[in-house]
Amino acid sequence: MASRRNRTINMPAPYLRRIWLEPSRIADRAAYPFCLPFLQDDFELSFDRPITIIVGENGTGKSTLLEGIAVLAGYDEAGGGKGYMPVDHSNATEVMGGELSEALRAGWLPKITNGWFFRAESFFSIARYLDDAARDVGAPEPDFLSHSHGEGFLRFFEERCQRQGIFIFDEPESALSPARQMEFLKLMRRMEQSTICQIVMATHSPMLMAYPNARLLRLTKYGLDPVTVEQTDHYKVMREFCEDPAGFVEAVIEE
Repeated sequence: MASRRNRTINMPAPYLRRIWLEPSRIADRAAYPFCLPFLQDDFELSFDRPITIIVGENGTGKSTLLEGIAVLAGYDEAGGGKGYMPVDHSNATEVMGGELSEALRAGWLPKITNGWFFRAESFFSIARYLDDAARDVGAPEPDFLSHSHGEGFLRFFEERCQRQGIFIFDEPESALSPARQMEFLKLMRRMEQSTICQIVMATHSPMLMAYPNARLLRLTKYGLDPVTVEQTDHYKVMREFCEDPAGFVEAVIEE
């Protein structure tokens, strides 16, 4: 008989409904990540749809925010899923989600402990661990690392993201060609149609930002605000490039 913890809950996503900052739990306001401009005392983020997509420039704190959410969900801040061996933090870029999570509070309906936190930086550490585990039980060959980078990503997503849970993706497009990003969009649709998957994603890809029915939020120093894909700087820059690739590149390198 399945344990109560792993039993499918007969409720649709989203499960994580709200996170907010509790200032009294911040020891040093000047320390990172609490010095990030968007982390004001009234910081709050609500999730009213199964898919939430966060965009913004490098350095605004998107990854740190996702790390904090991941820790609240019970995952390692450097990537992985609940119950998996934590990845080697020395092989990942600096992660601060654990410290942020100490000052965050979460509202769940209900609390979900299944899912996955994907970070491009730690994918190979996790894939190596899973491949080694497969060999230990007699699998004939590696599962993920035997494929190209992008194919390994997609196979990993396909196998891990079909179950009930909350799935956090930090720039999943990092190893995906435009054609592979279209495959990832199809996976997102299957996850959404299942009604049992919640997705929180940060991306720089206008193609992924355009996913229909998702809540698209732009993170700036002023906080998180609803935005359309056409209003994002990422879309505007790509539109200018597509209209005149040679002229665009020439103008950029001559600035």
